[in-house]
Amino acid sequence: MRPMRPRLRPRAAGFTLLEAMVALAIFGILLAVGIPRMSDWLAATKANAAAGFYAEGFTLARAQALANNSASRLVLSRNDVSGQYDWRVDLCFPSQDTPCSDASGSWSDANSAVKAPLDTGAGFKSVVRSADALPGTNRLAVTPGPDGDTAVYFTPLGWVDTRASTRMMRIDLTPASNAGSSNGFRATSVVLTLAGVAARCEPNAVPNDSRRCPE
Repeated sequence: MRPMRPRLRPRAAGFTLLEAMVALAIFGILLAVGIPRMSDWLAATKANAAAGFYAEGFTLARAQALANNSASRLVLSRNDVSGQYDWRVDLCFPSQDTPCSDASGSWSDANSAVKAPLDTGAGFKSVVRSADALPGTNRLAVTPGPDGDTAVYFTPLGWVDTRASTRMMRIDLTPASNAGSSNGFRATSVVLTLAGVAARCEPNAVPNDSRRCPE
């Protein structure tokens, strides 16, 4: 009769303490590397969307002037949350006695509507868009120009009103000076032609590149 050998117990399923510690260490490294990169990617995505945000303001101001046969203006104002610029599109219906300009005229606001003479409708209120969701000033620098103007006026034909003393013809968006080079956002500008058409361009593109901003 053969002697009986002790049976070996099967290994218990699961991780040993050493394996668990190695897994946690690897997971910690992935978090340390991945979270900042994800944060940079999200900030770059929001920064790129900011150019579209301001281009929409230019486009809507012109469209409102054409649709309502009125004067319109795009006005920027500081946002308390992000520190960037909100925008607002106002309407004004000029008359022979009261032209619509930066110093005169009956302009709409977000609460008070304006309407054309003999118009019995409800009138038109200002359209306001908030910059709450844009990256903060520590990530993105938004600079209206060329002379720091924060408003532009449109005629009923949709052209930029060259008689107005305030004329914002472009908005420059650049990485903030302390954001570093890892935020993945390239400098972008939204430029406005005298015909009132807005377009996006890159001020730092190489010469002869179609994306380069006009000088």
